[in-house]
Amino acid sequence: MLCSNPIIPGFAPDPSLCRAGDDYYLVNSTFAYFPGVPVFHSRDLANWKQIGNVLDRSSQIPLAGCGHSEGIYAPTIRFHEGIFYMITTNLTGGGNFLVTARDPAGPWSEPYYLGEAAKGIDPSLFFDVDGSCYYIGQRENSAGGRYFGDCEIWIRRLDTERMQLVGEDAAVLYGFQKRAVWAEGPHLYYRDGYYYILHAESGTEFDHCVVAARSHSVLGPYEYCPHNPILTHRHLGAGYPVTCVGHGDLAEDGRGNWYMAVLGCRPQQGYTLMGRETFLARVVWEDGWPVVNPGVGRLEERFELPGAPAGHAEGAAEEGGAAEKGNFAGQSRREEYRFAESALPPQFLMLRNPAEGTVSLTERPGFLRLHMRPETLKDTASPAYVGLRQRDRNYEVETVLQPHFCGAGDCAGLAVVQSNENHIRVECGAAAENSESGEPDLCDRAIVCENGLHIRVVACRKGVDSVIAEDEACVRRGEIRLKVSVRGLLADFYLGDGETWRALAEDVDLRFLSTEEAGGFVGCTVGMYASSNGADRGGCADFARFTYSGETAGE
Repeated sequence: MLCSNPIIPGFAPDPSLCRAGDDYYLVNSTFAYFPGVPVFHSRDLANWKQIGNVLDRSSQIPLAGCGHSEGIYAPTIRFHEGIFYMITTNLTGGGNFLVTARDPAGPWSEPYYLGEAAKGIDPSLFFDVDGSCYYIGQRENSAGGRYFGDCEIWIRRLDTERMQLVGEDAAVLYGFQKRAVWAEGPHLYYRDGYYYILHAESGTEFDHCVVAARSHSVLGPYEYCPHNPILTHRHLGAGYPVTCVGHGDLAEDGRGNWYMAVLGCRPQQGYTLMGRETFLARVVWEDGWPVVNPGVGRLEERFELPGAPAGHAEGAAEEGGAAEKGNFAGQSRREEYRFAESALPPQFLMLRNPAEGTVSLTERPGFLRLHMRPETLKDTASPAYVGLRQRDRNYEVETVLQPHFCGAGDCAGLAVVQSNENHIRVECGAAAENSESGEPDLCDRAIVCENGLHIRVVACRKGVDSVIAEDEACVRRGEIRLKVSVRGLLADFYLGDGETWRALAEDVDLRFLSTEEAGGFVGCTVGMYASSNGADRGGCADFARFTYSGETAGE
């Protein structure tokens, strides 16, 4: 079986994986998005399919007021004696907690919060050979932080009957490098008489890396691998196709073969729209230390999985494998959603905890209905937004919608979202009725049609809207077709009539949506959006179809 990277393309940071029999499961961070922590399944490590989300109820994941790069950090998934455990940090509410399930597709339990005893972030679990469970995490140096990013890795027993930390904790590592910053993302393992800790350090940007340490005792003392960092791309330069590599987690396939899931970025001309993605590497053990991709020392575009039948990436692409040569590529894909089911597919995301009644698949069967709320994408609130992760450098999204506007300022359409401060929208809107009426007049630059509708493209940069383009022709009130076509760092926006597409704006620069300009830990999502822009008038928009088509091209 040929494995191609990334194994999870698009916004999929902080990967953790585990094996349960012949099955593998992988989870990622989701920050401000709901539902939280996607669960991916694979039988071969090359092809992955999302089977659910761990945190799919608001009671599990309070996100009120959450910034885009707050919320759910660095989950870990583990399997022990028939039970799956997922432990993570909710930076916005509750701190470190774990949930459990018999079936990784769900349902998962309500959270067990660990309270003040579990300070810090990036928790992980380790089950020792005697069944004992240990918590390992990151926190500020307990002796007092000497500088920004002065952290320590610490360990403490976890009583899985009471779901409480017990006994004394032990600070075991402070980072490999001199004056190391952000020792974080630790995981603990046991192999051939040694306890091993893998952790990241140097921040999650260009200098990111994975380091290893070992001890004969679970509580230390630990010695660092003399060959650290065991994986990094910082020495390859900013022009290398994959950067920011780190935050690794190990799994063994039951046949003696070891693998590491790590995060990495695929910038284009120095700008990253998809955020941090999940990659896979081979691991061998030499002199009691892990060696990543021996003889290569970096992530590989493609490699054969030992013990699996030989194959081609094209034939393995059904559940998410990559196929295109030489690009660390995600395969071409086309996904059309017509909303015939009573629940959204698991890959769809909303922002923070969706208000009750905002999204409906039953009020008008065959349509996704978004009820217009006063909140907008610029607010750290719960706007009416349903989207997918951007998973390809080049992609198109299309939708067919029927808006039901109740007043000036109502709008609905498509949006590409990096954060509440940085996003871009193509939307139809209700025109201002009377500039003296007291209604919010958000359409003063728009073309007012006889039927009271207009189309415009609006970019929000650092929280400030600017109109890029506005349509000069009326559209039919009944059915509106919109399309966004992204080519690398440029985007085109279209209005359709069912037969042809007419460009509203072309070659729009998207660099303001990149991690390098917008900051944060997230990648872009793209989806359907509606808002009443500050009012509560009761309008809605019905989306009949949403299509995502993507392909990856070379630099």
